[in-house]
This record gives sequence, structure tokens and C-alpha cells, in this order.
Amino acid sequence: MIYAMSVAAMTFVATLLAGRPFIGLLHHFNIGKGMNLVGPESHRRKAGTPTMGGLLIVGAVVVITSAINLAGKESIGLLLAATVAFAAIGLVDDLGSLQGRQRRSLNKRVKFLALIAIGLATAFGLHTGLDFHIVKVPYIGNFSVGAAYVPIAVAVIVLTAGGVAVSDGLDGLAGGATSTAFIAYGIIALIQDQESLATFCFTMAAATLAFLWYNSHPAQMFMGDVGALALGGSLATVAFMTEHWLLLPIVGVVFLLEGASDVVQVITFRLTGGRRFLKMAPLHHHLELSAWSEVQVVQRLWLVGLLGTITGTILALEVMR
Repeated sequence: MIYAMSVAAMTFVATLLAGRPFIGLLHHFNIGKGMNLVGPESHRRKAGTPTMGGLLIVGAVVVITSAINLAGKESIGLLLAATVAFAAIGLVDDLGSLQGRQRRSLNKRVKFLALIAIGLATAFGLHTGLDFHIVKVPYIGNFSVGAAYVPIAVAVIVLTAGGVAVSDGLDGLAGGATSTAFIAYGIIALIQDQESLATFCFTMAAATLAFLWYNSHPAQMFMGDVGALALGGSLATVAFMTEHWLLLPIVGVVFLLEGASDVVQVITFRLTGGRRFLKMAPLHHHLELSAWSEVQVVQRLWLVGLLGTITGTILALEVMR
């Protein structure tokens, strides 16, 4: 535990110190976010804010994990590879959303297929390479899911990555929610004596919390898909490595609500011939248009996420008793 927490503290300080020059670098290369005109009008003033700040998070995690938490650890190698692969997809997509650039964002179908491909590779690595096949059920015990493991893992990994990406629409929302989720799984990993996995979780949480220093309202930089997809994909992979992936909808309740709100909005719109379930999807936009300030939405969803992480951790402990 002391080692994992020490690495987390080191990661936080290093990422925090790197943040200011990193923002300067984004400004230098004019890496500013273009705003979607269909979003709330209050967001249009954010146009031009540096984006792709997730590179700061991923970069810190890759450097520190490679240096002190990777040698001889195949599971961490798989986890790090998945994180980088999801970040790469997000990077390509982010490059197409920059303000004043002619390039277009990644085609949605191509992006989805790429996410499926990485999810499939990660799932096979978990199941075939590392022999994961168990799901831990609170109050009941451990069960092998057999051949169903791979398709379940693909679905959960891709949906979680997408859920975090959808949540990344307000200053600090995705970063705060993912930080607490990683801390929860880090605690679970520690209790399971998976110190390397716990160290990775705390490293990711620390880098994200340091990023929040610059992403809190009003944001000096945005995470972008390069960060959101990497965080979501790695969080789901961590959940499968603890075998507590059944608790992911609880630990990551904010991402579940945000992603589901988008799906429900689309389905309702198509089935009713144009009627909307929410004032605007995803959920955080609906709450903004319901007279909540951006800070209120973020802080209240953080609290919902914190409740989810506490509940999920308690339920995980029930399996371990």
C-alpha cells in the first residue's frame, strides 16, 4: 500500500508541474477546441480552449508505469497497451475537431469499429493470455462465464470508453468521476494483494486529479477523446482484472447515466417522430438547461459518482469475506 500511494503522490506532483508548460505547448500549436453549434449557447465561449489535454494524463501514466511498474508484469503490459491504443483513436478523432482546421473528425462507423477491434484484442488478452474468466458476484461468490467472457468484455470495455467520452462535456466532470472510480478499483486490487494493479489505478487517478487542477471551471484545457477513451477503456480493463466487472455500472454510475441518456434520447426521438425525452442529451446538458449552473451539475454528479464508488467497494468486500 505504501508503495502504491508513494507512486501516486509522485505522479500527481510530476503531472501538476508538467501541466503549465503543456498548456503553453498546446497554445503554441493552436490546438484549440471547436465548439458544436447544437450544444448549449453558454458553451460557445469555450471555443478555442486548448484540447487534447488527455495526452498529459496518458503521457504521465505511460512514463511512470514503464519506469517502475511494468518489468515482468504481463497484465500491466496489456493494460498499458490498451490505454495507449484507446488514446490513439481519441487522438485521431480530436485532430479533426480542432478550431479552424479543415480536417474532419473520425467517421463514427470507423471509430466504432476501431474501438471494437481494440476491445476484442484486450478481451482475448485477458481471457486467453492471462486466463481471466471469473466474475465475482456480491453475497454469492465466484462464477466462470466460459466462452461468453470475450463478447461480454468487448461490450463492457467499448461501452465504458464511450460512456466516459460522453461525460466529457463539462469542466472537470469526466476527470473527477474517473478519478474516484480508479481509486475504488485500486482499493479493491490492494485487498486482493494485486499491488501492481493497485499502483496502476492510483497512478491513473493521481495523473487525472493533477489534470483537474487545470480542467476545473473555467477550464484552461480540455481532456479530449484522447484522454476520455483512454480512461474509459483502461477503467473497464482494470475492472476485469479484479474480476469485479459486474460492479462497474455502480462504480461508474455517472458514465452509465450519461451514456444511457444519449441512447434513450435517440430511441425516443425516432420512435415518437421527433419528441425528446430530455431537453438535450446527454444528461449534463439537460441539467444545465434545467437551471443548474455548470459547477452545480459537475459537483452534484461527482457526489453521485462518489456514492457509486463507495457502494461498489462495499459490495466488492462482501465477495471477499
